[in-house]
Amino acid sequence: MPLNDLADRLKVFPDRQALGETAAEEIAHRLRLILAEQHHARMIFAAAPSQTETLAALTRQPDIDWNRVTAFHMDEYLELQPEAPERFGNWLRTALFDQLPFAAVHYIDTTGAETPQASADRYAKLLLEDPIDIICLGIGMNGHLAFNDPPVADFTDPQAVKPVSLDQACREQQVADGCFPALADVPTTAITVTIPTLMSAAHLFCMVPGALKANAVRATVKEPLTIRWPSTILRTHPSCTIYTDVHAAALLDQDVRTAP
Repeated sequence: MPLNDLADRLKVFPDRQALGETAAEEIAHRLRLILAEQHHARMIFAAAPSQTETLAALTRQPDIDWNRVTAFHMDEYLELQPEAPERFGNWLRTALFDQLPFAAVHYIDTTGAETPQASADRYAKLLLEDPIDIICLGIGMNGHLAFNDPPVADFTDPQAVKPVSLDQACREQQVADGCFPALADVPTTAITVTIPTLMSAAHLFCMVPGALKANAVRATVKEPLTIRWPSTILRTHPSCTIYTDVHAAALLDQDVRTAP
């Protein structure tokens, strides 16, 4: 796979708010261009505190016909009650999906009677009906994309969506982010969109603020392509922009840390 220099598409901001405002403006601009050329757009969203400022700013963007946009999310826990606020679908419903008049929102169902694999297969069928135009995502502390942690990440995964076991580093991040009070409360299994599905989207917008992500940002930009850091695969995508703040970019060379 050819590797692009993500440093050329890395934007560093003084704080999370500035990051979110600019990312939202650029996502909205791309979405308007897509809707000017085609009748409908399809987007996938990450659910995480790292996305909060961007999604809030996106709901304020003008002149977008959200009635022509179908939304998906990229992962969901398997061990939480349907009403649990920690569920990613519920988090996105509050932060975004109930704020805008989407044409449709498709949730990963992990609460019904079907098996995790059957639920993953059903969601994969929805995702694969048409191309994905835009994905708004983040990067985990261990470099995960969605819930593709290093032990389960596969750059050539034959599945579009799959059940996974969560790496301890990933689960610890959920506590560090304030999503759960203790590690014992964090589920150990989930369903995730796989890396090839993420990479198949036309445009990736990756928001990664905070000092806890500094090593992951460094690895994404500097490490060789490796599943030990799944986010390094982003360097093979022709249209991927990473938005960080000064804290997340702290381990990068000064010449890379050029503010937009």
